[in-house]
Amino acid sequence: MTVPAATSVRRDVLRRRIRWLVAATITYNVIEAVVAITAGTIADSIALIGFGLDSVIEVSSAAAVAWQFAGPDPERREKVALRVIAGSFFALAAYVTVEAVRTLIGAERPEHSLVGIVLVAISVVVMPFLSWAQRRAGRELGSASAVADSKQTLLCTYLSAAVLVGLVLNSMFGWWWADPVVALGLAVVAVREGREALRGETCCSPVRLDERDGGVRSNGDCGCPPGCTDTCCTGETR
Repeated sequence: MTVPAATSVRRDVLRRRIRWLVAATITYNVIEAVVAITAGTIADSIALIGFGLDSVIEVSSAAAVAWQFAGPDPERREKVALRVIAGSFFALAAYVTVEAVRTLIGAERPEHSLVGIVLVAISVVVMPFLSWAQRRAGRELGSASAVADSKQTLLCTYLSAAVLVGLVLNSMFGWWWADPVVALGLAVVAVREGREALRGETCCSPVRLDERDGGVRSNGDCGCPPGCTDTCCTGETR
């Protein structure tokens, strides 16, 4: 009788942890969006404005997970949350592609912005931690949406790094084309992650917590077929 109770307690702890991490992600991205869009408008920088809009997309993805875990039965809301997250990936890919192409053909070029460089540099440090913590909790709980949202956050980290490289190279050497070229590569990754989230392939299901580890799920309990390479089994990002 004590084992199911321990498992239930562990799942409650993981759900609370995910809610806190999602709340932190939303709060940070709202601040990031306001600062980036303001700085980008002042500097006429499409790269910074796009970075700010990417933060808005990340908020929508995190909000979907927050909505899911706000209910008494998060598993029942998971499919809807995954669709929202997949849509966020596709929206991000579409916007980045359009703006990168516009920049490359000479519509507008990223301008120097010290505020933007500092903001994006901070994001490169903060976002990987939030992504790792949420991915770890989501993997253990077996939540496909939580893991998918953590991948959205990680992808935004890569976009932050690309924007940072573009802003620095543009500021130092006038290499305005560096940001859009890297951004196009990230758009391809975003489409792939969106398709995986839409198919619900981000995590294994069903999930069982390993009773021998006090409620922590082991790889052998993921419920996947032999040779599974999903993140819940391997503990790795794709």
